[in-house]
Amino acid sequence: MNVSAWSIRNPIPAVLGFIMLTFLGVMAFKAMKIQLFPDIDLPTVTVTASMPGASPDQMEAEVARKIENALASAQGLKHLYTHVTDGTAIVSAEFRLERDSREALEDVRSTVTRIRSDLPKEMLDPVITKVELSSKPIVTYTIADPEMTEEELSWFVDNNITKLLLGVKGVGAVNRVGGVTRQIRVELDPARLLALNITATEVSTQLSKIQQEAPGGRTDLGGMEQSVRTVATVQTAEQLAQMEISIRDGRRIRLDQIADVSDSNAERRSAALHDGREVVGFEIVRSLGASDVEVGNGVARALATLKQTHPQVTVERVFNTVDQVYETYKGSMEMIFEGALLAVIVVIFFLRNTRATIVAATALPLAVIPTFAVMYVFGFTINLVTLLALSLVVGVLVDDAIVEIENIMRHLEMGKTPYQAAMEAADEIGMAVIATTFTLVAVFLPTAFMSGIPGKFFVQFGWTAAVAVLFSLVVARLLTPMMSAYFLRPRTLHATPKWLEIYLKWAQWCLGNRLKTLAMTAVFFVGSFVLAGTLPTAFQPKDNLSQTQVTLTLPPGNRFDQTYALAEQARHIIIKNPNVTLVYTAIGAGSTGGNVFEPSGASDVRKATLSIQLKPREERKLRKQQIEDQLREALMVLPGVRFKVGLGSSSDKYQLVLTSENSELLSQYALKVGQELRTIHGIGNVVSNSSVLRPELVVRPDFARAADLGVTSSQIAETLRVATNGDYDQSLAKLNLPDRQLPIVVKLRDDARQDIQLLSHLVVQGSRGPVLLGSVASLSLESGPAEIDRYDRQRNISFEIELAGQPLGKVQAAVLALPSIKNMPAGVELAPIGDAEMMQELFASFGLAMFTGVMCIYIVLVLLFRDFMQPATILCALILSVPGAFLALFLTHTAISMPSMIGIIMLMGIATKNSILLVEYAIVSRRERGMTRGEALLDACKKRARPIVMTTMAMGAGMMPVALDLGVGDGSFRSPMAIVVIGGLITSTFLSLLVIPVVFTYVDDLIEWMRSLVKKFSMARAVH
Repeated sequence: MNVSAWSIRNPIPAVLGFIMLTFLGVMAFKAMKIQLFPDIDLPTVTVTASMPGASPDQMEAEVARKIENALASAQGLKHLYTHVTDGTAIVSAEFRLERDSREALEDVRSTVTRIRSDLPKEMLDPVITKVELSSKPIVTYTIADPEMTEEELSWFVDNNITKLLLGVKGVGAVNRVGGVTRQIRVELDPARLLALNITATEVSTQLSKIQQEAPGGRTDLGGMEQSVRTVATVQTAEQLAQMEISIRDGRRIRLDQIADVSDSNAERRSAALHDGREVVGFEIVRSLGASDVEVGNGVARALATLKQTHPQVTVERVFNTVDQVYETYKGSMEMIFEGALLAVIVVIFFLRNTRATIVAATALPLAVIPTFAVMYVFGFTINLVTLLALSLVVGVLVDDAIVEIENIMRHLEMGKTPYQAAMEAADEIGMAVIATTFTLVAVFLPTAFMSGIPGKFFVQFGWTAAVAVLFSLVVARLLTPMMSAYFLRPRTLHATPKWLEIYLKWAQWCLGNRLKTLAMTAVFFVGSFVLAGTLPTAFQPKDNLSQTQVTLTLPPGNRFDQTYALAEQARHIIIKNPNVTLVYTAIGAGSTGGNVFEPSGASDVRKATLSIQLKPREERKLRKQQIEDQLREALMVLPGVRFKVGLGSSSDKYQLVLTSENSELLSQYALKVGQELRTIHGIGNVVSNSSVLRPELVVRPDFARAADLGVTSSQIAETLRVATNGDYDQSLAKLNLPDRQLPIVVKLRDDARQDIQLLSHLVVQGSRGPVLLGSVASLSLESGPAEIDRYDRQRNISFEIELAGQPLGKVQAAVLALPSIKNMPAGVELAPIGDAEMMQELFASFGLAMFTGVMCIYIVLVLLFRDFMQPATILCALILSVPGAFLALFLTHTAISMPSMIGIIMLMGIATKNSILLVEYAIVSRRERGMTRGEALLDACKKRARPIVMTTMAMGAGMMPVALDLGVGDGSFRSPMAIVVIGGLITSTFLSLLVIPVVFTYVDDLIEWMRSLVKKFSMARAVH
């Protein structure tokens, strides 16, 4: 059935159908969420186990290994990553992507529950969560109020702001950074404890038993039922100080006789500073599936409402990714419109007919807008990936309409009426239009089925591009011929353009000099691949955003005040850079700008993160990487600190990981590797977690003395833990206030923890009475690992190498060429972790997608042309498109990366379109018009050159704003795709118009030779 003819005869159904599709598309567009990246389902589950006070060695032996061994047999497990720090072990189980994430979560949960009895009883219950892309903050604010103390401001954030913002649609969590936490401090006097022979544990236990409310059953008094409640609580720190507690020998003492009791704050372990000013920060995390822009705007409106009720409060935004999301969205939408406008200008330039241009231009919105309806049904969002698909196919969408309208215009010039021209031209070009569209679909759709994490992202890319192209086909076959039949006017014959006459002479020369043509093409093709070998490779291009970070890590053992001082020293250095406008410092807490794939873990007082706001792109001359190089050089003066420059979530680093079961061999060899890594030219800092030792106070019991006095190791450890750090949170007594509970923390005075002699005089309760700690144990200062990293149940040491603007592939090649890496000893291996692994996976996936695309194109062409040989001619266009892509990358100094690979895939489909138009017309001319091969080819060149050049220029013009990065926001991710497509279009169009006719003749000769061979064989059999 000829749908174009049906639509011309019955225009109303087609018009009504597109009105309905457009309406559905607009409604879907309004309802869709705007995000930076799609919320992909990653089957990665994290187990966080905490045991306050435990050393990393202890956490590894008693917790991490047991959890790893239990999870090792989980179905579909790919890798286990473990990070152990002081009191915390984080085990991340990465499952294969085909595993359902909810099933993986339940599997891990049941496994950990099964082994809970094997884990230390004093360990807190493990927290099991699924890794989500939305788990990192999208915006960070600071708050200050001159009328509130720091404690009041911290509670204001915890209570008022958290309640307010959690009521905003899409907000998943609000995390406070900095500030202080109110608590009742019971600071014991070690001398009085010694005089009374009591332990800190006894005091803490007594308080938790006395200071409580407890249910007491039920009574029936006076004919009514009453509940019984035991109320044994005090309301203030003063009342608590007057409380009497009993000690072992039967005496009673008041609490204030052995301790200073105060309503104070917990020990300071974190801080937030805004340009050096102490503030309280809070981070906003969106919930899964929510829109970044909607959440950001909702939070801003809620905080504006807060400002009206609390005018003295100053709230400032210091870090956000919402602007980046909105700029990406706005820039992509602008480029879609700019590309559409440029494509329309190309049509006007060639056709020089306003009505024909309007008909062709109508195809763009009618192909794009209904696509949103299908995206909405599929559950897609408006994000970088889907907008990328639309901005790249914007030039393609008008192609089918251009081919249709150009053919109709040519028939009009023959003297036909618009109705007759539309009927005949649409029928003539129909097969070619269908073939070109389905080849594009055959190219785009395989990207939706790519493997690995990149494949998860490109599901939405492949389907969005394929659906938009299919809608363009529907428009070209239903609406364009129908509009042409009723809207165009008769047209007189126009003179042949001069460029077309020149081209026909070239085509005739190529057909007459076939070997020379192919030889020159082969030289160009081989030369381009030699050129490609010199191109750098990267996972993704370097961004030019206006935000970056500096992460400081001090040696283990440094205190909070030392980290604070060094962070301020770093801030003074950073703020001197003329391109820096704001510095937000988070010490010991916060996950702003972190990598979603890396677990944040517990806070650490020796770490500080400085989030830096740069001038907008248009106000600075330097790219972000150049500014980061300046900061890196300036920060070299900082003494005794490891620092990293760059956002944790960006591709600014190369990660090298060594694994081994022999921890001593691993540590020794890692030193050698680290030395060689620092000799690589052009890289930034090399940061390693090897040989990071922290000072420890090691208590070793004298087993004989301890047994004689009835003292156990458990009693010694518990006495020290409570005395120096306080009891576990769940065991602490609580002071009830109208709006909250305050923990009552019993421990030694801060100064008492600085004297090892004093600690040795702590009292430990034995079965024969209290004894001094020093009489049953020795105390000594030693060292142990501050952090332990494990990969697939083996110890590992990681190196983070700052790329400093270098391509990832180049740095990787330099690293793998080092002698220490090439000649590793037995027992030490490289672990495939990080962007390098993803880059290899990406290139392999794209290679498979390209091969699948080529096979799909061939199958489509065989089905449409009913021929196995001539589709091979069309596929030659793929070879002719690649040299231009590599040449464009070389001239623009662009690396081969994820976006440029997408561009090459897209180029395959576009290049095939040109060949189809030529070959299809030549075949039809020979079959139906009785032309010779040479006449048919030259006729095809004459009739099809204009639509080929028009579609090429329309596509090139449509992608030019993307290539030149003219839109709002950072276009560093989009630009390489367009560069590849434009470069490939230029060479493939030029070469297709000249080389494809030559290839056609060779394929035709091969077909004739095979036919003659079959004929001779048949005749020979007939004779015998």
